[in-house]
Amino acid sequence: MSNLLYERRPMPDNHTWRTATAKNDMIGPTDALETMPLPTAADVRAAAARLTGWAANTPLLRNSLLDAATGATVLLKTETLQRTGSFKFRGAFNRLAQLSPHERRAGVVAWSSGNHAQGVAAAAALLGIAATIVMPADAPRLKVERTRALGAKVIPYDRVREDREQIGRTIAAETGAVVVPPYDDPHVIAGQGTVGLEAMAQAAAMGVSIDDILIPASGGGLTAGIAVAVKSERPETRLFTVEPVGYDDHRRSWLSSARERNSSLAPALCDALLAATPGALTWRINRRVLSGGYAVTDSEVRTAMAFGFEVLKLVIEPSGAAALAALLAGHHAATGRVVVVVLSGGNVDGNIFAAVLNGA
Repeated sequence: MSNLLYERRPMPDNHTWRTATAKNDMIGPTDALETMPLPTAADVRAAAARLTGWAANTPLLRNSLLDAATGATVLLKTETLQRTGSFKFRGAFNRLAQLSPHERRAGVVAWSSGNHAQGVAAAAALLGIAATIVMPADAPRLKVERTRALGAKVIPYDRVREDREQIGRTIAAETGAVVVPPYDDPHVIAGQGTVGLEAMAQAAAMGVSIDDILIPASGGGLTAGIAVAVKSERPETRLFTVEPVGYDDHRRSWLSSARERNSSLAPALCDALLAATPGALTWRINRRVLSGGYAVTDSEVRTAMAFGFEVLKLVIEPSGAAALAALLAGHHAATGRVVVVVLSGGNVDGNIFAAVLNGA
C-alpha cells in the first residue's frame, strides 16, 4: 500500500517547519483511516519472514522470584534487547522494506518521541534510504543523539504548541518523502505484531499457553499488532493496555467505547506513552479485542524499573516498564495464570536511570 507521492524539491538545511495547528486538534487523516483495510494474521507472518535476519528474535524470560511475587507464571518479552532497544524497529523495517525504488529515492519522514525515530532511522540506514524525523524538543537526549547517529535528520518541535503530524506531512508534501506513521499504518502494525507471533511460539516451546498479555500503549500499534497475531491462534487470550496515569486514553476509551483524548500535554516520566488519543486505525482493531486497561503511577514505574535491574538484570526505560509496573502493583489479577509482560523498550537516559535506582 503506497503513500501519495509528491514531486520532490530540495529541502534547504536552514528551513524550519512550523504549523499554527493546535496540538489538541484531531490527529491525522481519520476519514481514510476509517476505511483502510486492516492488517491480517497473514500480514504478520509475512512481516516475520521479511524481518528474518534483520530483527532479533527477543527472549521470552521467566524468573522464579517474579512468579513467587505474583502467584503467576510470568513470561517477559524482552524487546529491550531488540535492535535500537525497542520493538519499534520491527514495524519501521517492515514498512520501509516494502517501498518501491521510486519511494526509496524520495526518502521517508516520521514523527516520534524517540523509539520510532530510532527504528525508522536504523531501518532507513540499512536499506539506504534518507530519513527525516520530527521529534519533540524535550525528547530524551539519548534518543535524539542515537537517531542522529543513525544518519537521520532531526527536526525539533514544541509538543504543546505544535502538531508533529502536520509538520511531518508538510515536509512530505514539500519534498516528496514517504510518511512512516508511528502506529496508524497497516504495515507498521503487522511488523509490531511479530512480537506476539514470537511470544506464542516461545510459550508453546515452554509447554504453556498464554492467558493474558500486558502491553504498554501509546498510539496502540503494538497492541493492535499483537492482537492480530495472537487472537487468530488463541482467541481466549486476554489483552490489556497499560499507560501512565493522566495519559490512559486507551483505558478510558475501552470503558466508553469511543476514542477518548488526554487533557494533559505536559512531559512525563513515560515519555514514549504520551499519545493524545488512540490511533484511528489501531482503535478499529483494539476496541474489539481488549479486555481492559490499567493506569500506573510514576512511583509504580520506578519500582518496576528498579526490580528489572536488581532482580531481572535488565535495563528498562520508564515506558517499557509500564506493563511490569501494573503487574507488580497488583492491578492485574494474575494468580494462577500465564501472563506475558511486554518490556517494550530499554532506551533510558543514564541520569534518569541512576536517579530511579538511587530512589530519587
